[in-house]
Amino acid sequence: MTDPQATTSDALVIFGLTGDLAFKKIIPAIAGLVHRGRHTGRVLGVARDEWSAVRLTERVCASLRAQGEGYDEAAAKALAARIQYVAGDYRDAATFRRLKDALDGARAPLFYLAIPPSLFGEVVAHLGASGCAGEAARVVVEKPLGRDLVSAQALNRHLAQVFDEPRIFRIDHFLGKEPVQNLIYFRFANRFLEPIWNHEHVASVQLTMAESFGVEGRGRLYEELGAVRDVVQNHLLQVVTLLAMEPPARYASGALRDAKVRVLEAIAPLEASHVVRGQYAGYRDEPGVAQDSNVETYVALRFGIDTPRWRGVPFLVRAGKGMAVTATQVSVRLHAAMPRLFDAAPDDPNHLRFRLGPDRVSIGLGVRTKAPGEEMRGRDEELLMCDEDTGSMSAYERLIGDALRGDPSLFARQDSIEAAWRIVDGVAAGARGADGAPQVYARGSWGPDSRALAADIGGWVDPGTGC
Repeated sequence: MTDPQATTSDALVIFGLTGDLAFKKIIPAIAGLVHRGRHTGRVLGVARDEWSAVRLTERVCASLRAQGEGYDEAAAKALAARIQYVAGDYRDAATFRRLKDALDGARAPLFYLAIPPSLFGEVVAHLGASGCAGEAARVVVEKPLGRDLVSAQALNRHLAQVFDEPRIFRIDHFLGKEPVQNLIYFRFANRFLEPIWNHEHVASVQLTMAESFGVEGRGRLYEELGAVRDVVQNHLLQVVTLLAMEPPARYASGALRDAKVRVLEAIAPLEASHVVRGQYAGYRDEPGVAQDSNVETYVALRFGIDTPRWRGVPFLVRAGKGMAVTATQVSVRLHAAMPRLFDAAPDDPNHLRFRLGPDRVSIGLGVRTKAPGEEMRGRDEELLMCDEDTGSMSAYERLIGDALRGDPSLFARQDSIEAAWRIVDGVAAGARGADGAPQVYARGSWGPDSRALAADIGGWVDPGTGC
């Protein structure tokens, strides 16, 4: 069999080209790839809608215009002219025969399924039956990858009927973000960090993903997700693996993904006493939301990682909509210096802080320095690196480009998907249950009362509005 990682895709096929995800993220990513010369092959779009070339051009131009400054109408129209459009029902074999003709002998197409997961199995089966998916073809699938462990396994069985594991790219755009890439680089590029990156020096690790906005018209979809399925099982647990994994032997996809899976396997399934769920006031008034909805828009978790490096260190993760700010931040508190020679300093005066977005990359090192004066009294300071996350390649452009080249480093492997579901399965499965209704919290706050989870580590660290 041809090694799929040795072949660059010669065609990019987007299922769901007329959808919202394609409009907001995928079309701009394709434009970036074409502009940078990272994709010179064919581009095809598949959707149910019968669109003319004029309407497709209008859609592509509107998508790129919405990105803000730098819009080039001539380039947008040229991109639209380059996209070959195939209309048809995803359940109709004739659609895939037309797609096969349009591929015109492409040997290594990349199929991006920007469609509901309920259609993945049928579309993949048709790709196999029609001969569109040869041995060098690849497929990219979007989350949610199942609603729980059982459905995630069932979904993978559908994919595996046509594509073997090395040719399945499970995209998590969060891993393609520049701040997240900087996190793993900082961890392993700086000699001073490794000696203190363990339970002897680290008192606690916190990860907060706060969003000041609500569901924004996505109420019907969010009712099927909730915060656990939407961002914890995927985005945030993946960030935890970057923080906690052992140094891989080399920067290669297999070594990286093996190290991440070992972290997830060392986390026990969540206990109810270590979970706080909330729902912002007014969520039930959103279109598409049930009047008695128990879906959480906020969740806070506490768990441990049972490895020699992290044994005994509490990890706290929280995510919420309708919060005080929009920011994602990691805060790593260190134990107090011993012996204490000077004034009564805080129990954890040193920390590392990683700001992961949405619009800036920052790393802060919290230190204790002497305050001016005769007495040996201290003050808290933070040494700060801050870069605006502007002008960098978008997460989707980076990840689609990697998939076109066959590089799976930033994509989730099935064993990591299953390991993450085992951790949160009980919480996610109970999100719509009659018991354990989420606590209501005011919009613009820091969510419901979850102080108990962090009481013994000095409380939660709330991200600010700056770096």
